[in-house]
Amino acid sequence: MGNKKKSRPVAIDVYAGVGGMSLGAARAGFDLAAAVELDPIAIETHAVNFPRAKHLPWDVATTTGEKLLETAGVKFGELDGLIGGPPCQGFSEIGRRARHDPRNALFGHFFRLVAETQPRFFVAENVPGLLDERNRDCVHEALSLVPENYKLLTVTEVAAHRFGAATTRARVFFVGYDTQRMNPLSEDAIFRGSESEFTTVGKALEGLPKVRSDWQTQSQGWRVADRLPEDTPFRKKLTNAIPIGVGCPNAIERLRRSNEISGNLGTRHAEEVVQRFMALKPGTTDKVSRAPRLTKDGFCPTLRAGTAADKGSFQAVRPIHYGAPRVITPREAARLQGFPDWFQFHATKWHSFRQIGNSVSPLVAEGLLSRIRSKLQ
Repeated sequence: MGNKKKSRPVAIDVYAGVGGMSLGAARAGFDLAAAVELDPIAIETHAVNFPRAKHLPWDVATTTGEKLLETAGVKFGELDGLIGGPPCQGFSEIGRRARHDPRNALFGHFFRLVAETQPRFFVAENVPGLLDERNRDCVHEALSLVPENYKLLTVTEVAAHRFGAATTRARVFFVGYDTQRMNPLSEDAIFRGSESEFTTVGKALEGLPKVRSDWQTQSQGWRVADRLPEDTPFRKKLTNAIPIGVGCPNAIERLRRSNEISGNLGTRHAEEVVQRFMALKPGTTDKVSRAPRLTKDGFCPTLRAGTAADKGSFQAVRPIHYGAPRVITPREAARLQGFPDWFQFHATKWHSFRQIGNSVSPLVAEGLLSRIRSKLQ
């Protein structure tokens, strides 16, 4: 940064994944200096969408604050926000919820980096299961690393549909700030949702092409969608609100020129599965696959990520489209989670769904970070 006066506040995203929190920060007016993510597929995709940021394929557990700031080009004392979503599988209500899962320790390393980088504020998100009584010692130990000059807001659960996404996905947020370098923050000012911007599944998926099961390759997934009037906040965010220096130039160009968007990948279902899905009522669950059928006028349940290679590479259950006897596409999942049409994911369905399922909704991240930014001195 040198001695230049910063034109925008600076953030670093650790455990960045594909970039849901990063996108929220960029749209809230932050300059994303760096993203830290150990998963090579996730960090590669993040780089496609945030080409100006430093991309660091590091293990956060062995990363020091000094090294992080130096590599990001940020002087000590000049970092505005440290943001991120530490891995949550060890805390999740899905799976074994192993108390001594080594991934649980990664939660504490986020707050160690808070102490070592001294940002003006921090935001960490995780699954609601983290607040269970059995995790109390882990959370207490992590938060004890935060220096005394920070005030921690009450840990608050936020549902994504309250911030304009078409999913009820809930996450808890840990927000703290340096009382000497920021104006006071309150839970009500930061976490309040909106009753007027609800986006149903039908509204979120409107205009997307009717998908064929033989659309299997990356090139086949690029399809022309209908142009929709930007008459709601959600629609405006679908095609616009592209921060400076963010986005894949090719994807943005194809969207602007011909409304082409990627990720419209079909799934080949056996005929018996198709018949079973056709008979399934919206809002109910298929007894064989355990896949829920979406309701057009409702919200999507939490999209799951599936497991990584070290846990067997299991595909997460994907919801069934409300109007077609098939599971949803990566682009449909992205729409439901609140990602814009120009945002890119991995070429494969498996990795795309992992990236989307692991990500915080960028609409939630933008909402929270916009309010925090307004309190920067």
